[in-house]
Amino acid sequence: MIFTHAIARLPTTNAGDGLTSADLGAPDIERMLAQHRDYVQILESLDLQVTVLDADEDFPDGCFVEDVAVVTPTVAVITRPGASSRQGEEAAMEPLLAVHRPIARIVAPGSVDGGDILVMGERVLIGLSSRTNEEGARQLTEILEAAGMQCIPLAAGDSLHLKSSINGLGDNRLLVTQAFSECAELSGFEHVVIPADESYAGNSLLVNGRVIVPAGFPATRGLIDRCGIETIEAQVSEFRKMDGGLTCLSIRF
Repeated sequence: MIFTHAIARLPTTNAGDGLTSADLGAPDIERMLAQHRDYVQILESLDLQVTVLDADEDFPDGCFVEDVAVVTPTVAVITRPGASSRQGEEAAMEPLLAVHRPIARIVAPGSVDGGDILVMGERVLIGLSSRTNEEGARQLTEILEAAGMQCIPLAAGDSLHLKSSINGLGDNRLLVTQAFSECAELSGFEHVVIPADESYAGNSLLVNGRVIVPAGFPATRGLIDRCGIETIEAQVSEFRKMDGGLTCLSIRF
């Protein structure tokens, strides 16, 4: 899929108050803002028109916009985030996406985080996690299958989100961490398996034929390069402190 648009949101001054399981210290907000600015510039260099929303201090996790919507070529699904502190973030996204796609919604008691959803052409991987429950997955499957897509549910394992560990590299190829290298639900895909000590780089982002890779993971970058795919390195150290990564920081469509 060729992307033409993206939506991002600036980090808040209280981003360090957000949810995290990482033990990497508090984020440096100025550095976080600089990394976010560079990230947006990378997306723009890949021919995306990027809308950058103002920070919303009521939602310290709000810069991780991917979690509040799942956008396919035919429908935009407004999610219901699995963390109660994030419920409400999605309200600002609906009017922006409604300009481009028909809107569907996940409703209680379902919960879905966009970070658990990987669209691979007409197939969609739906990760069951602490943020995406079975009812949310059922609702999303019903919406997407009505649009002609095939949904594949699987457990997200120990990862916060499915896309912490699995991301697309185009065609039928997935970048996966070692924990998913033998996953039965992924048997229909070709795997590029990254080293165990570079598992964070499982959250790399394919955009218009190139892959944005977090800085500091040379082995993963080399694996992708050997697939004939150009890579771009991006610094996301401050977002990593808040369990975030490259896919989390934008909605692409």
